[in-house]
Amino acid sequence: MPFRIKVDMPLMFGLLMLCVGSLLVLWSAGGESPRLLISQSIRMGIAVVGMVVLAQVRPDTLFRWTPYLFAAGLGMLILVLLVGDVGKGAQRWLDLGVVRFQPSEAMKLAVPMMVAWVLTRKTLPPNFKNLFYAALVLGVPSALILVQPDLGTAILILMSGALIIFLAGFAWKHIGILAAMTAAAIPIAYHFLLRPYQQQRIQTLLDPWSDPLGSGYQIIQSMIAIGSGGAQGKGWTQGSQSQLEFIPDRHTDFIFSVFSEEMGFIGVLILITVYVAIVARGLYIAYYTKDTFSRLLAGSLSMTFFFYVFVNIGMVAGMLPVVGIPLPLISYGGTSMVTLMAGFGILMGIHNHRSLMSR
Repeated sequence: MPFRIKVDMPLMFGLLMLCVGSLLVLWSAGGESPRLLISQSIRMGIAVVGMVVLAQVRPDTLFRWTPYLFAAGLGMLILVLLVGDVGKGAQRWLDLGVVRFQPSEAMKLAVPMMVAWVLTRKTLPPNFKNLFYAALVLGVPSALILVQPDLGTAILILMSGALIIFLAGFAWKHIGILAAMTAAAIPIAYHFLLRPYQQQRIQTLLDPWSDPLGSGYQIIQSMIAIGSGGAQGKGWTQGSQSQLEFIPDRHTDFIFSVFSEEMGFIGVLILITVYVAIVARGLYIAYYTKDTFSRLLAGSLSMTFFFYVFVNIGMVAGMLPVVGIPLPLISYGGTSMVTLMAGFGILMGIHNHRSLMSR
């Protein structure tokens, strides 16, 4: 039988819509820079190729390779702490000469895969012994990422693993106990674990107008841009906040502000509809997948993507602290886009081979 390249067309269509939207808004947010647009297009091409390649991989192959991928990612995180490049006060990158990348991005996939691998090999719903193993898989890489420091990525990785534990059938009463313990630990974490600039972000969230020209400037300008878009927006490349450069990081973390100002409420509604459709397709794939490993992994990847969107929009709208999470597949960036597309490639592979594995 001849080899055929298989992709999930509903997912592919939604992802390509986001990529086209990204190039349009980047042209405006980046000051109509051809260099920026070409760079992003190349990264998109690499990401799409990686997605298509992973879509051909069988879930049982992923299952066998998961421990080795996780161990390799853990090793790279340790290397980052020892010999990693420093940029903007954080030690997050490995420079291999040809390419410079963040190993923490790869762990966004390796950690949920490993948690699903651990729980799949045990009886479900998980008991406390199995949860202890899963907690180790979550806690060790998250701690290594937290000390880089990269709070945003650490939170995302913890969330991706927590979603798998939830999908594995963790009892609601135990979830309530953990939620209460987490709430009780928040004041301790705030005073002893968070750095001064991270504490400042929380204080800014509560009252950005206390320092409108300092720590609150970014959030205030972002909220002004979002509100000024109205129903129909000011038009492509016509946003005053973005074109006059009032919004810092307007082509990366705060690109949603540019989009909202220029496309308005209607444009935002269309964007969110595309995001919801992509998440719904991912959950559909998870629901109709037969084996436990694939089902847990597909559910986690889908809901984690939703969490990315939720956190970024909440962040730029002044409802959540600024944690440096880009708007998925819209913000400028290479490593994040490749990681996200790789996740969707895994989802497509699960759907393509859903009848080949049963655990």
